[in-house]
Amino acid sequence: MKILVAVKRVIDYNVQIRVKEDGSGVVTDNVKMSTNPPDDNAVEEAVKIKEAGKATEIVAITVGEEKAQETVRKALAVGADRGIHVKVDGIIEPLAVSKILQKVVEKEKPDLVFMGKQAIDDDCNQTGQMLAALLNWPQATFASRIEVKEKSLEVTREVDEGLETIEVNVPAIVTCDLRLNEPRYASLPNIMKAKKKQIEQINVSDLGVDTNPRIEQIKVEEPPKRKAGIKVANVEELVQKLKNEAKVI
Repeated sequence: MKILVAVKRVIDYNVQIRVKEDGSGVVTDNVKMSTNPPDDNAVEEAVKIKEAGKATEIVAITVGEEKAQETVRKALAVGADRGIHVKVDGIIEPLAVSKILQKVVEKEKPDLVFMGKQAIDDDCNQTGQMLAALLNWPQATFASRIEVKEKSLEVTREVDEGLETIEVNVPAIVTCDLRLNEPRYASLPNIMKAKKKQIEQINVSDLGVDTNPRIEQIKVEEPPKRKAGIKVANVEELVQKLKNEAKVI
């Protein structure tokens, strides 16, 4: 079984996001970047499946600018066997990413495609679902537990009402939830070994995919600052302020 894992380079989740003065986007220059957290869970699950003897190869893929290779190197250091970097400059939307992944899947012919449930930069939760539609493959989204069977997967999903368990045939698309596992840290020896592993570079123009944005971003603004709270003397005053000032009751 071959597993293709998609990873994305985003602003590190510990970094305070700052909006550019002209409102054209967020500041990324000299800002710490890292792998999208749910994508780390996807890589970890693929490695665990391989360690259990149920997968033979893990291929990590990223779509983005030159520096996006860092996310592939991290996946290689954790346990992926080889990497693919589809080079694209500028903003790329989920539909274009899905079409790029479709081309790579048709070439690599994996049995499973893993990715994070959503990206923390644009908060999109679309790529896995779109890819499943393009390939006409079954999908299991928001996976918090995965059990590999002979020709299928049993997946426990996070849903609004709690947990849902489904079974999907292989090949399939799986988007991973943060509760799926605890991603491991890459050891220094494995980081050094990862530098020698192969990363295939592909220009997006060679895939024949239109990456022009379909959404126009007009302006980016910071959310309004929260007002300081106040103290009230008793319940009656609280009710009065909620009714007459806040107008929430």
